[in-house]
Amino acid sequence: MPASDQILTVAQMRGAESRLIEAGSSVDALMQLAGRGAAEWIWRIAGHHSVTVLCGPGNNGGDGYVVAEAIRERGGNAVVVAAGEPATDACRQARALFGGEVLGADAQVSGEVLVDCLFGSGLTRPLTPAHGALLAALAASHNRIVAIDVPSGVQSDSGMVLGDGLPRYDLTIALGAWKFAHFLMPATAHMGALRLVPIGVDAVESAAQAITRPGIKAPAPDSHKYRRGLLAVVGGAMPGAAILASIAAQGAGAGYVKIFADSRRNAPADLVVDTGALAEVLTDDRNRAVLVGPGLGRDSAARERLAVALADRAAVVVDADALVLLAPRHLAERTAPTIATPHEGELAALERAFDLEGSGTRPDRALALAKASGMVVVAKGPDTVVAAPDGRLACAPRASSWLSTAGTGDVLAGVIASRAATGLGAFEAACEGVWLHGAAERLCPPGFTAGQLAERVPAALAECLRAG
Repeated sequence: MPASDQILTVAQMRGAESRLIEAGSSVDALMQLAGRGAAEWIWRIAGHHSVTVLCGPGNNGGDGYVVAEAIRERGGNAVVVAAGEPATDACRQARALFGGEVLGADAQVSGEVLVDCLFGSGLTRPLTPAHGALLAALAASHNRIVAIDVPSGVQSDSGMVLGDGLPRYDLTIALGAWKFAHFLMPATAHMGALRLVPIGVDAVESAAQAITRPGIKAPAPDSHKYRRGLLAVVGGAMPGAAILASIAAQGAGAGYVKIFADSRRNAPADLVVDTGALAEVLTDDRNRAVLVGPGLGRDSAARERLAVALADRAAVVVDADALVLLAPRHLAERTAPTIATPHEGELAALERAFDLEGSGTRPDRALALAKASGMVVVAKGPDTVVAAPDGRLACAPRASSWLSTAGTGDVLAGVIASRAATGLGAFEAACEGVWLHGAAERLCPPGFTAGQLAERVPAALAECLRAG
């Protein structure tokens, strides 16, 4: 994992900065690097228009003084509103180097861009009423708002918003590394576009990762459908969902997608439908992955199909109804990888089934379930998290709200299962599937259906081939 893709907690970031300082850098030097890197992005927005930088008393405020000075040196119009006197040596030094105007908190200022450097990623308590009112007033008097590292009033490690009235930002510039708040709701919904300014932080052992575009190779010249991967999809009481998942899977890399169903009704001509006994379908040694859950139902027949699917020696993706039926006994004898794709309600049901408290942040909950169950867990939603039993953790970029339509979860399950059928490890297949799902959405018009989303999966795959 490149260092630029890692997601760090506040403690991990402080440790990484300390190692840079031990290696010969300094707090002042890192502040200059971060602030001037942020100023590059702000200049693209503001140019010669007026910029107001709101500076707090800590090192985030120091970053703000550096930003303001960098803009001033370019010939831009930058003023600082100081919410208080600098309280750290680095902030005092940065203020001393700023050659522009510093206004008090009672100043009446308006302009094009407000840069929020009031408080950074270390904040653990709500803003005071005075600080909250100051930020709100300046946000209302500027056309655009930029946050440095994280918006003031956000808890970096959890993504929680500490209080009411947080503005909507146009841009958030992460310093040094991504933080969990850049990916987790509700904070990420306020952040606008996200950009990262590197400061030389090395890779941190056990750090979480951001899910980025994978590099996917085309099939080998001598490939055939079985070598590319056979995916068996288990149908059920509502066959449309399984068909939708199968169509998505066909475009995500597997060479052969076969659905087990009671009839061929509504299946496209190029989708193989097997109406034989499920036990016979799933004893095919060529199966590399199995998908069970979309449209499965919750009756006795569904329970039997789930049990048979989990008895397969291939990787199994468990989705939708199958997640509600899943219990620890189903996994007791499994040695092959299992991937679960719960939404919030299904995640809570699984936590009850595995005797988990369901407390903590979304990453905490996903990791706890992964470790308790042995499954790779894709906790899907507007802030999707992927967790593995060995502690690996990944966060997806903020999802589009247009994905909140029926059937898109079936598409995601099909794409992940298809990636697993190509031979990828469960964690890697889950991350690639999540990325392809989001990329397919970006290729759709607003108001798309799940069927249209599935149709865009091959185009999303093509983006990865160009990158691979």
